[in-house]
Amino acid sequence: MPDGSLRASRQAHAAHHMRVDLQLIADLVKPGSRVLDIGCGDGALIGHLFHTRGCDARGLELDMALVTRAVAHGLPVMQGDADTDLVYYPDQAFDYVVLTRTLQAVERPLEVLQQMLRISTRAIVSFPNFGHWYLRAQLLLGGRMPMTKSWNRMWYETPNIHPCTIQDFFDLCKAEGYVVEQWLALDDEGHRAPWRRFPQLANLFGEQGLFVLRRR
Repeated sequence: MPDGSLRASRQAHAAHHMRVDLQLIADLVKPGSRVLDIGCGDGALIGHLFHTRGCDARGLELDMALVTRAVAHGLPVMQGDADTDLVYYPDQAFDYVVLTRTLQAVERPLEVLQQMLRISTRAIVSFPNFGHWYLRAQLLLGGRMPMTKSWNRMWYETPNIHPCTIQDFFDLCKAEGYVVEQWLALDDEGHRAPWRRFPQLANLFGEQGLFVLRRR
């Protein structure tokens, strides 16, 4: 197989296996942008952005095993901690900084958001919505910390130390003066949920929130 065909086949394979919510995020990024993906895992998103949208995309990941896997595939991923290492990046170094399903797991989420919007023009943030009706029902009826198919660790093992709801995040953006340019409610698999114009319904029925932010 010629090199070009082999490269196209690898790109198609990576896109096929990329999470649905990551594809939604990729669609929000303008071609040719400078992107930092925080908590990038094995680098699936940055690889996709590089190959399909011509982005200067790089990643920051805490888990050294995932960093090694990403680097082995030729992806520019460094080991680092969102809570401590963003301060070393210069102002406006990126067009987008992405934080997917990680905000609730960092030690200082407010400071992380502030740093994201210092070093970039826009922040793309997704997180599990702990206001979803099923989680509320588990806590109300069972009296135990709730779990879902995707968030299935016991309370003493979960990395989710700062759970929040979609409404909580709207309130935080208002308090901090962040402009919400776009937002989506997603289901557990990462597909769009039909609550775009109804934040209160999204807070009850959306399993994840996805936001694009900028400073005023």
